[in-house]
Amino acid sequence: MTSTARAAQDTASGPATLDSDTDRPRPSARWTRWVAALRRHRLDGGICLFFVAAAGWLTNGLWLDPTNRTLSLNPDDQILIEWFMANNARFILGDFALVSNRLNVPDGFNMLANATMIVPGVLLTPVTLLFGAGTTFAVLITGNLAATAIGWYLVYSRTLGAHWLPAAVGAAFCGFGPGMISQSNSHPHMTAQWLVPALVWCVVRMVQLAAGGPTPETGGGPTRSPDPAATRRRLLGLAVLLAVLVSTQVFVGEEVLFLTAAALALMTVGYALAAPRYARQVFPRFALGLLIAGGLAAAVLAYPLWTQFYGPQSVPNGAFSPDHFSADLASYPAISPLSIAGSPEAARLSTGPSEYNTFLGLPLLLVAAGFAGWLRQRPLVVALVFTGVVCAWLSLGPRILVNGTRTGIWAPYELLRDRPVIEGALPMRFALVLIPLIATLLVLALDQARRSPGLARIVVPVATAAALIPIAPAPLPTTDREPVPAFISGGHWRTCAPGDGVLVPVPLPTPREPATMRWAAAANAEFRLPEGFFIGPYGADGKASLGTYKQPTSALLDKVATTGQPPDVSEADRVQAARDVAYWGASCLVLADTQRNAPALRQTLEALFGPGEHVVDAWIWRVG
Repeated sequence: MTSTARAAQDTASGPATLDSDTDRPRPSARWTRWVAALRRHRLDGGICLFFVAAAGWLTNGLWLDPTNRTLSLNPDDQILIEWFMANNARFILGDFALVSNRLNVPDGFNMLANATMIVPGVLLTPVTLLFGAGTTFAVLITGNLAATAIGWYLVYSRTLGAHWLPAAVGAAFCGFGPGMISQSNSHPHMTAQWLVPALVWCVVRMVQLAAGGPTPETGGGPTRSPDPAATRRRLLGLAVLLAVLVSTQVFVGEEVLFLTAAALALMTVGYALAAPRYARQVFPRFALGLLIAGGLAAAVLAYPLWTQFYGPQSVPNGAFSPDHFSADLASYPAISPLSIAGSPEAARLSTGPSEYNTFLGLPLLLVAAGFAGWLRQRPLVVALVFTGVVCAWLSLGPRILVNGTRTGIWAPYELLRDRPVIEGALPMRFALVLIPLIATLLVLALDQARRSPGLARIVVPVATAAALIPIAPAPLPTTDREPVPAFISGGHWRTCAPGDGVLVPVPLPTPREPATMRWAAAANAEFRLPEGFFIGPYGADGKASLGTYKQPTSALLDKVATTGQPPDVSEADRVQAARDVAYWGASCLVLADTQRNAPALRQTLEALFGPGEHVVDAWIWRVG
């Protein structure tokens, strides 16, 4: 073999070759391309790393000890999400169904009627099995913020063609806006918006392809191939991709998908009003692409959606009242208590710390209005304003609330009341749509100012900073929580509830007191639980409810746990207790030493079932 042939072979097989003249290592062509790509995208990479670091800083209280730390403003929902993650991890074992029997035995519960986040749970299975559901929850809360910001940065910088700095500002607001930080208090199904930028990109590319070139708002060259067949193939490919994204988002967070679809529909109407000639040109091919995507998604989702709305344990209505979960008009100019310039007094303008969706602040509202007026000639701005006004109006619910007072003034959400599917979306969450709308407006204004002479180059960035700095987020409040009993964490529970058995924690978990669901989450949902915290059809006339009705024995134990007073147990109570444990199919009952009013509960259990057995740090009664 000649030296030239050997050099060529080395180049193909290794990261470096020897220079024939100096015998020094010489980078291979592949390695050189990788290095060039990293250098070319180092700015993008740095921005993405910044988003990850910012998300980690905001959630640092969880990372101190993910197993035993909790979001102090909404610890109960955190327990629920952790149980969902543990249950979803069972997918790899083949022990998974859309109507799960691992909670609320023997009836089970409908996974899709609850915010179970199946796709994230399955993807994070290795984290759950290796480090526990608490760590998975921390990854989910942190990752949602960072990934959403990264996705929007790519859309703004690539699809919209914005300079990196405006794109980064807009993306940061999308990922870390007041509503996103508020929903991060144990509502990861609402902050899991990392597929939304991809959905938006897919729709925009379909529009561009249908039009034969970029929209008036985006850069790049023509997208229609000279070959009509190639154009149809590309449109079909985008339709398939859109169907995949829609189908996946259903198993990430349906409410986010609904809000995204509503926003895109309104944006389409607004854009058509602003650029009717362009809309007429685009509509036939674009509509065809949407029909194909919708048909494919419907085929994939037919059975899951049937299960959700008509299958076992399905619910016929939303579980939450739109009258209660309506935005207060006075909350829009207010600053969130979770922002650096916020105050606790503003909390009275919302239903709770997980729903500060509308707290945009007066400075940002004024700046957004000013930028919209400045850029009013652009069709995209018209569409943004139109969509934002409609969504803000919808967020006010059926009747407008101002500063805590229900005025009785009609609002358009009244038209959506009691409508199937739609009623599952809380009115005040329509305000979350305003985050990417305002972010896009900021990107357009900043990018325009960068290219404009005169005062705009100074006024626009200064106004943006003045509007965003007061609503910048502070780290999420966290606190310690009681460790799971060693009887559970050490695996001792297997001695009383083996082989997929039913373990009855005392007291049983409820929506108001779900703490003992942490036991099952810590055991990766290997044992099943009666009752619990979930949405089910246990309201009047089969309507949606939180949790189920209690069996007599669970109601008795709940009363003892609350009052600390053991009752006089009768023979009828013992007979009923035997019936209840048989109904649950229970293997054993477990009372932790650390449970509040544990002595009174132990006395009651012994009166019902006889002497218990102490194991590690819990009392158990074998009843199966």
